Amino acid sequence: MNTIFSQFLITIIFMTVVFLHIVKKNFLVAIAYGIQSFAIVMLLTNSYIITGSVSFLLIAVLGLIVKVIMAPMFIIHQIKKHDLKFLVSTYINLPFTLIVVAALTAIAHSDIFALLVNLIPANRELLSLSLSTLFLSVFLIINRKGAISQIVGILSLENSIVAFGLFSVIDQSLILEIGIVFSISVWIIIATVFISKIYKHFGSLDVTKMNHLKE
Repeated sequence: MNTIFSQFLITIIFMTVVFLHIVKKNFLVAIAYGIQSFAIVMLLTNSYIITGSVSFLLIAVLGLIVKVIMAPMFIIHQIKKHDLKFLVSTYINLPFTLIVVAALTAIAHSDIFALLVNLIPANRELLSLSLSTLFLSVFLIINRKGAISQIVGILSLENSIVAFGLFSVIDQSLILEIGIVFSISVWIIIATVFISKIYKHFGSLDVTKMNHLKE
Protein backbone atom coordinates (compact mmCIF):
# COMPACT_ATOMS: atom_id res chain seq x y z
CA MET A 1 0.00 0.00 0.00
CA ASN A 2 1.29 3.47 -0.94
CA THR A 3 2.28 4.77 2.49
CA ILE A 4 2.37 8.48 1.58
CA PHE A 5 -1.01 8.36 -0.17
CA SER A 6 -2.51 6.29 2.65
CA GLN A 7 -1.09 8.72 5.23
CA PHE A 8 -2.73 11.58 3.36
CA LEU A 9 -6.12 9.83 3.23
CA ILE A 10 -6.18 8.70 6.87
CA THR A 11 -5.17 12.23 7.90
CA ILE A 12 -8.19 13.55 6.00
CA ILE A 13 -10.41 11.00 7.74
CA PHE A 14 -8.99 11.96 11.13
CA MET A 15 -9.37 15.70 10.47
CA THR A 16 -13.00 15.29 9.38
CA VAL A 17 -13.83 13.67 12.72
CA VAL A 18 -12.10 16.50 14.60
CA PHE A 19 -14.03 18.95 12.43
CA LEU A 20 -17.31 17.21 13.34
CA HIS A 21 -16.59 17.99 16.99
CA ILE A 22 -16.25 21.74 16.41
CA VAL A 23 -18.60 22.46 13.48
CA LYS A 24 -21.80 24.41 14.20
CA LYS A 25 -23.84 23.84 11.04
CA ASN A 26 -25.60 20.63 10.07
CA PHE A 27 -24.92 21.15 6.36
CA LEU A 28 -21.16 21.08 7.04
CA VAL A 29 -21.63 17.82 8.93
CA ALA A 30 -23.02 16.22 5.76
CA ILE A 31 -20.15 17.61 3.68
CA ALA A 32 -17.52 16.43 6.19
CA TYR A 33 -18.95 12.91 6.26
CA GLY A 34 -19.04 12.84 2.45
CA ILE A 35 -15.36 13.83 2.32
CA GLN A 36 -14.48 11.21 4.93
CA SER A 37 -16.34 8.50 3.05
CA PHE A 38 -14.70 9.50 -0.23
CA ALA A 39 -11.30 9.08 1.45
CA ILE A 40 -12.36 5.55 2.47
CA VAL A 41 -13.42 4.83 -1.12
CA MET A 42 -10.01 6.03 -2.32
CA LEU A 43 -8.29 3.71 0.19
CA LEU A 44 -10.31 0.79 -1.14
CA THR A 45 -9.53 1.78 -4.72
CA ASN A 46 -5.84 1.99 -3.85
CA SER A 47 -6.05 -1.52 -2.38
CA TYR A 48 -7.62 -2.73 -5.62
CA ILE A 49 -4.82 -1.16 -7.69
CA ILE A 50 -2.16 -2.79 -5.52
CA THR A 51 -3.72 -6.23 -5.01
CA GLY A 52 -5.78 -6.53 -8.18
CA SER A 53 -8.62 -7.95 -6.07
CA VAL A 54 -11.96 -7.17 -7.71
CA SER A 55 -13.67 -7.36 -4.32
CA PHE A 56 -11.96 -4.12 -3.27
CA LEU A 57 -13.25 -2.43 -6.43
CA LEU A 58 -16.81 -3.65 -5.86
CA ILE A 59 -16.73 -2.51 -2.25
CA ALA A 60 -15.36 0.88 -3.36
CA VAL A 61 -18.17 1.31 -5.91
CA LEU A 62 -20.81 0.35 -3.34
CA GLY A 63 -19.22 2.69 -0.82
CA LEU A 64 -19.27 5.52 -3.35
CA ILE A 65 -22.98 5.04 -3.99
CA VAL A 66 -24.13 4.51 -0.41
CA LYS A 67 -21.64 6.45 1.73
CA VAL A 68 -20.51 9.28 -0.51
CA ILE A 69 -23.81 9.96 -2.29
CA MET A 70 -26.81 8.44 -0.48
CA ALA A 71 -25.88 9.13 3.16
CA PRO A 72 -24.96 12.83 2.71
CA MET A 73 -28.09 13.34 0.58
CA PHE A 74 -30.14 11.78 3.37
CA ILE A 75 -28.61 14.12 5.94
CA ILE A 76 -29.09 17.21 3.74
CA HIS A 77 -32.70 16.17 3.05
CA GLN A 78 -33.41 15.95 6.78
CA ILE A 79 -31.77 19.35 7.34
CA LYS A 80 -33.95 21.00 4.68
CA LYS A 81 -37.11 19.14 5.68
CA HIS A 82 -36.91 20.17 9.33
CA ASP A 83 -35.05 23.48 8.80
CA LEU A 84 -32.13 22.30 10.95
CA LYS A 85 -29.47 24.84 10.04
CA PHE A 86 -27.52 24.63 13.27
CA LEU A 87 -26.38 21.66 15.33
CA VAL A 88 -27.78 20.87 18.74
CA SER A 89 -25.21 21.63 21.44
CA THR A 90 -22.82 19.21 23.15
CA TYR A 91 -22.78 17.91 26.70
CA ILE A 92 -19.40 19.54 27.37
CA ASN A 93 -18.23 22.89 25.98
CA LEU A 94 -15.81 23.31 23.07
CA PRO A 95 -12.56 23.85 25.07
CA PHE A 96 -13.12 20.69 27.12
CA THR A 97 -14.23 18.84 23.98
CA LEU A 98 -10.92 19.68 22.32
CA ILE A 99 -9.05 18.57 25.44
CA VAL A 100 -10.82 15.19 25.31
CA VAL A 101 -10.10 14.95 21.56
CA ALA A 102 -6.39 15.58 22.22
CA ALA A 103 -6.37 13.09 25.12
CA LEU A 104 -8.03 10.33 23.08
CA THR A 105 -5.60 10.92 20.23
CA ALA A 106 -2.66 10.72 22.64
CA ILE A 107 -4.02 7.51 24.17
CA ALA A 108 -4.37 5.92 20.71
CA HIS A 109 -0.69 6.73 20.06
CA SER A 110 0.47 5.59 23.51
CA ASP A 111 2.05 2.30 24.58
CA ILE A 112 -1.34 1.13 25.86
CA PHE A 113 -2.25 0.06 22.33
CA ALA A 114 1.28 -0.74 21.17
CA LEU A 115 0.50 -4.40 20.53
CA LEU A 116 -2.55 -3.50 18.48
CA VAL A 117 -0.96 -0.83 16.27
CA ASN A 118 2.15 -2.98 15.80
CA LEU A 119 0.20 -5.72 14.03
CA ILE A 120 1.89 -4.39 10.90
CA PRO A 121 4.97 -2.41 12.06
CA ALA A 122 5.24 -0.56 8.75
CA ASN A 123 1.68 0.73 9.24
CA ARG A 124 2.03 1.72 12.89
CA GLU A 125 1.23 5.41 12.35
CA LEU A 126 -1.63 4.59 9.99
CA LEU A 127 -3.13 2.20 12.54
CA SER A 128 -2.68 4.73 15.35
CA LEU A 129 -4.54 7.39 13.36
CA SER A 130 -7.27 4.89 12.50
CA LEU A 131 -7.62 4.02 16.18
CA SER A 132 -7.75 7.74 17.04
CA THR A 133 -10.52 8.21 14.50
CA LEU A 134 -12.42 5.30 16.02
CA PHE A 135 -12.17 6.76 19.54
CA LEU A 136 -13.18 10.24 18.37
CA SER A 137 -16.19 8.82 16.51
CA VAL A 138 -17.39 7.09 19.69
CA PHE A 139 -16.87 10.32 21.62
CA LEU A 140 -18.89 12.21 18.97
CA ILE A 141 -21.81 9.85 19.54
CA ILE A 142 -21.58 10.35 23.32
CA ASN A 143 -20.98 14.11 23.40
CA ARG A 144 -23.45 15.44 20.82
CA LYS A 145 -27.08 15.98 21.84
CA GLY A 146 -28.46 16.06 18.30
CA ALA A 147 -29.75 12.93 16.56
CA ILE A 148 -28.12 13.85 13.24
CA SER A 149 -24.67 14.21 14.81
CA GLN A 150 -25.09 10.88 16.58
CA ILE A 151 -26.06 9.22 13.30
CA VAL A 152 -22.97 10.66 11.60
CA GLY A 153 -20.88 9.48 14.56
CA ILE A 154 -22.08 5.91 13.99
CA LEU A 155 -21.34 6.15 10.27
CA SER A 156 -17.91 7.63 11.00
CA LEU A 157 -17.23 4.77 13.42
CA GLU A 158 -17.92 2.28 10.64
CA ASN A 159 -15.49 4.14 8.34
CA SER A 160 -12.84 4.00 11.07
CA ILE A 161 -13.25 0.24 11.42
CA VAL A 162 -12.88 -0.20 7.65
CA ALA A 163 -9.70 1.91 7.63
CA PHE A 164 -8.21 -0.02 10.55
CA GLY A 165 -9.02 -3.31 8.83
CA LEU A 166 -7.29 -2.17 5.63
CA PHE A 167 -4.11 -1.03 7.39
CA SER A 168 -3.92 -4.12 9.60
CA VAL A 169 -4.33 -6.29 6.47
CA ILE A 170 -7.31 -8.06 7.98
CA ASP A 171 -9.07 -10.05 5.27
CA GLN A 172 -11.91 -7.94 3.88
CA SER A 173 -14.66 -10.41 3.07
CA LEU A 174 -16.69 -9.24 0.08
CA ILE A 175 -19.89 -10.74 1.48
CA LEU A 176 -19.28 -9.04 4.83
CA GLU A 177 -18.63 -5.63 3.26
CA ILE A 178 -21.65 -5.88 0.98
CA GLY A 179 -23.70 -6.80 4.04
CA ILE A 180 -22.41 -3.71 5.87
CA VAL A 181 -23.21 -1.43 2.93
CA PHE A 182 -26.68 -2.99 2.63
CA SER A 183 -27.31 -2.55 6.35
CA ILE A 184 -26.30 1.12 6.09
CA SER A 185 -28.80 1.55 3.24
CA VAL A 186 -31.60 -0.02 5.31
CA TRP A 187 -30.47 1.94 8.37
CA ILE A 188 -30.75 5.21 6.42
CA ILE A 189 -34.37 4.39 5.61
CA ILE A 190 -35.13 3.54 9.24
CA ALA A 191 -33.30 6.66 10.46
CA THR A 192 -35.40 8.82 8.11
CA VAL A 193 -38.61 7.57 9.74
CA PHE A 194 -37.07 7.77 13.22
CA ILE A 195 -35.89 11.37 12.81
CA SER A 196 -39.22 12.44 11.32
CA LYS A 197 -41.11 10.95 14.29
CA ILE A 198 -38.77 12.57 16.82
CA TYR A 199 -39.08 16.00 15.21
CA LYS A 200 -42.86 15.69 14.82
CA HIS A 201 -43.32 14.79 18.48
CA PHE A 202 -40.68 16.98 20.16
CA GLY A 203 -40.18 19.77 17.60
CA SER A 204 -36.43 19.22 17.89
CA LEU A 205 -33.76 16.58 17.37
CA ASP A 206 -32.20 17.32 20.77
CA VAL A 207 -32.19 13.88 22.42
CA THR A 208 -32.17 15.46 25.91
CA LYS A 209 -35.78 16.50 25.32
CA MET A 210 -36.70 12.82 25.54
CA ASN A 211 -35.56 12.53 29.16
CA HIS A 212 -39.14 12.55 30.40
CA LEU A 213 -39.71 9.23 28.61
CA LYS A 214 -37.60 7.51 31.26
CA GLU A 215 -39.57 5.49 33.75
